[in-house]
Amino acid sequence: MNLFIKNARYFWAGGDAEVLQNVSILVKNSEIEAIGSETELAPLAGDARNIDASELLIMPGMINTHHHFYQTLTRNFPCVQDAKLFTWLVNLYPLWAQITEEDFHLSTTVASLELLMSGCTTAVDHSYMVPTGASNLYYKQIEAAKKTGMRFHLCRGSMSRSKKDGGLPPDSVVQTEDVIMKETDELVTKVHEGEKGGMVRIIIAPCSPFSVTKELMIEAKKYANRKGLKAHTHLAETKDEEQFCIKEFGVRPVKLMEDLGWMDENSFYAHCVHFNQEEIEIMGKAQGGVAHCPTSNMRLASGIAPIVEMLKANVPVSLAVDGSASNDCSNMMLEVRNCMLLQRVLKTANCITARDALKIATQGGAKVIGRDDVGYLDKGYEADLIGFRLDSLRQAGSSTDPLAALVFCAVDKVDLSVVHGEVLIENGDFTRFSKDELNEIITRQNERSQAIYSHYKNK
Repeated sequence: MNLFIKNARYFWAGGDAEVLQNVSILVKNSEIEAIGSETELAPLAGDARNIDASELLIMPGMINTHHHFYQTLTRNFPCVQDAKLFTWLVNLYPLWAQITEEDFHLSTTVASLELLMSGCTTAVDHSYMVPTGASNLYYKQIEAAKKTGMRFHLCRGSMSRSKKDGGLPPDSVVQTEDVIMKETDELVTKVHEGEKGGMVRIIIAPCSPFSVTKELMIEAKKYANRKGLKAHTHLAETKDEEQFCIKEFGVRPVKLMEDLGWMDENSFYAHCVHFNQEEIEIMGKAQGGVAHCPTSNMRLASGIAPIVEMLKANVPVSLAVDGSASNDCSNMMLEVRNCMLLQRVLKTANCITARDALKIATQGGAKVIGRDDVGYLDKGYEADLIGFRLDSLRQAGSSTDPLAALVFCAVDKVDLSVVHGEVLIENGDFTRFSKDELNEIITRQNERSQAIYSHYKNK
């Protein structure tokens, strides 16, 4: 169905564009056909469905570049509420081993809907854990994401180095390298949509230096390069990881990535908290991307990523919520706010603006995941856009700068969400899911979460 989004009170195309008033958008199929005044576009609209945007601020949908959807089942677990990363992982791995293929379907549904409600329209899920007997989980995730309407970049993650081999995870959540590469190739062949507007894409994503072998890192990256796919992993998240890399490999994490052939524009990394200035410059020259996860970094006391310095060095920077066991929510607008505030803690109040943080969450995300059809609103781009009403209690008194108000005033729910030209949220409600269906999903999620945690309490 074509859409005629009429007379947006405020309109931000993204990037360095100015905020405009009284702008209309004509959408044909999944793409933006034209942007202009209602008078200009009305004769072109034909039988398009009209949407009144006169009380909305319209902007590009945000892009979440790093998540672990399955962790929505294990958020807020008391056993790890106050743990640092390695302790957190060791306590959670045995619980994650209980997660079934159906659990992956359920948690992907929950994460996608939560993200959509917070303004995210494209999400990257780093799904690196394959419990024994659950190899079909990736297809279950794609099925769930398609049902929600989310634009979905699925990281075919992997762990091949268990505790007995000097890694952190138990045997029950790792696979052999041969199985990993075979199943990865099958998944890419069956589901990857590389064409413009593609809704499902696959990213090659070994988990981290402490859960895979060097050999797998090298082979996975070579495969990604051959197929023209993005590669992704965790990097420099904590001091513990830095010490692990120095002890195990004799180099810091960034140098390890260089040695493994990963330091290029087709790779992007989650966290990147512990970079020195030389490493930032290396990233800028290589155009390796960063998925910045401010809330998770605060939650696990991992540190503050040098995002301001990265932007000055021309490093592609994007924004991500990270997993819901280290953030405990999947809210992109709150992540934008924390991105801005956390950089200001150790620097100056003007080191990063609200607009900067929104650009990171939109155009920044598109660049990092290699897309030129989302993250901005213009003719020919995918119709991935969001709208916020301007009359909430928390926005009262902020109308002098309505775009920045979204960040400063912590506006965390959208009133309109359009993905691939389809309205997924209208007047604050999901269009594909009734309230009864949502309640059923929430009930099932809580039941499974309790069941998974019982393995910890009973051990």
